[in-house]
Amino acid sequence: MSYVDGFIIAAPTTGKTAFTDYATTFDTIFMGYGATRIIEAWGDDVPDGKVTDFRKAVQAKGDETPAFSWVEWPDKATRDAGMQKMMEDPRMDPSNKDNPPMPFDGQRMVFGGFTPVVELRA
Repeated sequence: MSYVDGFIIAAPTTGKTAFTDYATTFDTIFMGYGATRIIEAWGDDVPDGKVTDFRKAVQAKGDETPAFSWVEWPDKATRDAGMQKMMEDPRMDPSNKDNPPMPFDGQRMVFGGFTPVVELRA
């Protein structure tokens, strides 16, 4: 069964291009380690909630836009092996001066792994 990693971040609204470039650079690494599909989505219709919402989840400031991303893997074993390899890959090291700077505050990122329980396709 497939496996999904999900991510929510708050990025500077004026930094959409930097976010897209950064994601494109690092998403190729995910794909190289077995991911089958990646979606990077920029907040467009993200309402404020009364109790919680995407903005509150990542403590987005007024000049930031929530971005929602997910990575699909063929199964959890492939994901676990791929994530282990990525953690050891120098291209993922934020201290590597050749890497582009992270265009968002990674400490406010919300992420997790999920086992699909329902999947519908057109």
